[in-house]
Amino acid sequence: MTEPDPQTLRRGWTTGACATAATRAAIEALRTGQFPDPVEIGLPGGQRVAFSLARTAIGNGYAEAGVVKDAGDDPDVTHGALIVVKLGVGAPGSGVVFKAGEGVGTVTRPGLPIPPGEPAINPVPRQMMRQTIAEAIAAYGGSDDLIIEISVPGGARLAERTLNGRLGILGGLSILGTTGIVVPFSCAAWIHSIHRGIDVARACGLTHVAATTGSTSEAAIQRLYDLPEVALIDMGDFVGGTLKYLAKHPVPRVSVGGGIAKMAKLGQGLMDLHSKRGEVDLVLLAERMHEAGGSAELVARVPTMNSALEVLEAARTEGVDLGSAVAEAAWAAAAPVLAGTGIALDIVVFDRQGGLVGRSAVRTSE
Repeated sequence: MTEPDPQTLRRGWTTGACATAATRAAIEALRTGQFPDPVEIGLPGGQRVAFSLARTAIGNGYAEAGVVKDAGDDPDVTHGALIVVKLGVGAPGSGVVFKAGEGVGTVTRPGLPIPPGEPAINPVPRQMMRQTIAEAIAAYGGSDDLIIEISVPGGARLAERTLNGRLGILGGLSILGTTGIVVPFSCAAWIHSIHRGIDVARACGLTHVAATTGSTSEAAIQRLYDLPEVALIDMGDFVGGTLKYLAKHPVPRVSVGGGIAKMAKLGQGLMDLHSKRGEVDLVLLAERMHEAGGSAELVARVPTMNSALEVLEAARTEGVDLGSAVAEAAWAAAAPVLAGTGIALDIVVFDRQGGLVGRSAVRTSE
């Protein structure tokens, strides 16, 4: 599969930017009776950008505007979603109040940037909306005692395809964004989820988390250690970024799990396990086979094999514990990232069916 060329991909807008544009349109309508279309807002980086409106409504004490999210060429779950803001007049002296409407989640667990009980509208989008309200008040007058209710029709269904439920964000999507811009295939949302997952686990007082490369290894490691869902971190290929964040935000114990190929690549020192960053080194895997006690004939055949899975099956045929040798090599590569933190680390290797094929010892790196 050919990787997309970042230079040719079209950028898009975050849910936070769309909500800000809808907020600006709504407050102008509330003040003037007219919706600006297109409506212009400022982004945190200083850019001024314009959005077309997909929905407008105005009534006694409120105005409503909607913007369709365009994520550019990024495969974003919220691409094409309608972001609606209903802006109403609040109680005197209340200031700007945020409210979750249909399809926007509510935070229920500690550890996120927004405390439990609040709508899942992140700090930067909140600041963007406050700023655009301040600009409108400077231009048209009036008070900032306003209720911003954000809705995403169908958002609860879309949220099922995100990690919101695991993070304790219930009822719908989060309103996100730090720059207002979606960079295609930047994986920023995934990395954000990794960080927030660790934050939530720490805030819940967990002493053991497990970071895995996919759904099979995640289910297997959960069974192996009887872990709650909040302890599971879907790190994908980002093992290096996950470990670095844990080094700064430690928990007492971390388990890293994945298939034989991904863990073999970690043992080679690769901290990004995506295929474009490197393939399994079969010569090094032959060394692992030798360390595990494989016969000279088997070790010699390893570099001629087609895949790590084929090597694993050959090891199983001879009764060689290749998985544990791979796990120990992966531990040796990963542990220095956690050195001096006191975190106990272990590596667990699974087959494609989630069967345990090897594990390292659990120990700290000094």
